[in-house]
Amino acid sequence: MSLRIYNVLNREEMPFEPLVEGKITMYVCGPTVYDHSHLGHAKTYVSFDIINRYLRARGYDVLYVQNLTDVGHLLDTGEDRILKRAAQMAAKPMQIVETYARYYFEDMDALGVMRPDISPRASAHVPEQIDMILTLIDKGHAYESNGSVYFDVRSWEGYGKLSNRRIEEQDAGSREAVRDDKRHPDDFALWKRADPEHILRWNSPWGEGFPGWHIECSAMSRKYLGETFDIHGGGIDNIFPHNECEIAQSEACHDAEFARYWILVGSLMVPDSAGNPVKMSKSLGNFFTIRDALALHPAQVIRTFIASGHYRKPITFSEDSLNGARQGWERLFVAVHRVREKIRTAPTGDEGNGILSVLEDTRQRFVAAMDDDFNAPVALSTLYDMTREVNTLLTTVPNAGAEVLGAINQTYSELGGDILGVVPPQTVGYSPEREATLIRLLIDIRNRARQEKNYALADSIRTDLTQLNVTLEDTSNQGTFWHVL
Repeated sequence: MSLRIYNVLNREEMPFEPLVEGKITMYVCGPTVYDHSHLGHAKTYVSFDIINRYLRARGYDVLYVQNLTDVGHLLDTGEDRILKRAAQMAAKPMQIVETYARYYFEDMDALGVMRPDISPRASAHVPEQIDMILTLIDKGHAYESNGSVYFDVRSWEGYGKLSNRRIEEQDAGSREAVRDDKRHPDDFALWKRADPEHILRWNSPWGEGFPGWHIECSAMSRKYLGETFDIHGGGIDNIFPHNECEIAQSEACHDAEFARYWILVGSLMVPDSAGNPVKMSKSLGNFFTIRDALALHPAQVIRTFIASGHYRKPITFSEDSLNGARQGWERLFVAVHRVREKIRTAPTGDEGNGILSVLEDTRQRFVAAMDDDFNAPVALSTLYDMTREVNTLLTTVPNAGAEVLGAINQTYSELGGDILGVVPPQTVGYSPEREATLIRLLIDIRNRARQEKNYALADSIRTDLTQLNVTLEDTSNQGTFWHVL
């Protein structure tokens, strides 16, 4: 079966054919780095991590670019998010950017998200954005007005093709303040005049100012991936205006197709006071940071929760849903632990090799699911099915051969680890060695501290062990496992 992807641009699932055989160019809209990342961000970037991992496992040479927005992302009031946060914290804007960019990458690392190949920043690519704006003006698709530059949406007939919205239906000034110097209320800013109190500012042909939000992605994707590239990703909430504006300005500038496949991730929802699901967001104050979540659950549990829903669909966050994902993950985790423990002392040979056909069937069904628009929930279910067979084997064939156990471990590691990222890469185990005894003692002290709600001590022990490359995995009913990185 060939890989098929649901392309939001034409609202259908279609065979994936990269521009260059064997290579994939992919751009994903990254975060605006002005605060801690929350689980809504985790849903987007874990989803793309699974997609990225699968494409690489399939043999593609992937060039993955994900930007960091550090200027130009405006609130509805016209305030720059970075500047507003800097004012709140009495800090310089680039202090805010550096601080939360580090936190973002730390959070992604903790979730097991592979780093993009390139992580360009908007502020480092202002010359490229200015060049693109000049071209748009020359071609009659943009105009200068009172020190700002706007894209003329009526000049580009394709405007609205991604979101399927006509100009007259669109919300004037969405994501930016409506200004009197626009020719049409739907025109969007490519460059904004900097008011005297605006700190982030650059010289330009139109005076001192700063780039609009949308132009950064068009300029940086072109610089690193070319005028036309394979996959553009992001969250569904940015389909309008951000993604729509990207397409218009890029295709109007270069007279070439922008991105060939659009993959957009559904939002993470949270029940409101009436029980109705609403999007998790900082503006609503209904968010749960990744750091807070990781203090309560292993990273693999959070990834399992995200993988349990199709990337295109919204999923609703609650403690019950996260605990449900935890139970499923623990079944996998305990089975993997038992297999890896048995391998150490297993006899040579292929006793229990009847399960090899189960492993092959699992691989085939897993690949078929992922080839069907990256259907991680179905792929994950194949590992749950396999786990039932593995547990039966471990119970009924106590002397299973090392070759058989090795094949089981390899299947878990490649499908559940390398692709889905829900299986830890290292063997979890207990040892009679003195170091292991000390680790178990610290874990017992930590567990008592947690029972006594002394979370400061519990977190301190976990942090100290992490610095010694010892990772803890808490389970709800199997205790705490540990492994050395």
